[in-house]
Amino acid sequence: MSAPVTELGLRADGRIETPPLSRPNLAGWWERGPTPGEDGPSVIIGHVDALHRPAVFARLKDLRPGDRVQVKRRDGRTATFAVERVERVAKTDFPGRKVYAERTGYAALRLVTCGGAFDSASGHYRDNVIAYTRMVQA
Repeated sequence: MSAPVTELGLRADGRIETPPLSRPNLAGWWERGPTPGEDGPSVIIGHVDALHRPAVFARLKDLRPGDRVQVKRRDGRTATFAVERVERVAKTDFPGRKVYAERTGYAALRLVTCGGAFDSASGHYRDNVIAYTRMVQA
């Protein structure tokens, strides 16, 4: 799958923005982190579904170790990352430091979406799915 990527900042309440639900194929890069291919964890967020259909990260939970993810950088180069692991965590236990601020010593990419059970009362999924990757080719 190929998708455009926009920049994401912080909301007024201090939480990270998400791409608009009206653009289900749009992913968002957290602009305060490293760009994909730079040292440290770069974070790209996308929806699992939107507007009653699968969205950009609908299959994120299906990634397996060794799967490849490519990100085309602004400079025209493509950074290739290998999936190391995928985990599902409760939103109440989201590992923010590990996702956004972990010192890796290498170029990493974190892909984040929603997952698990849908809570119809809140209108949100209860969990997040996070894919942890390491750059294997610049």
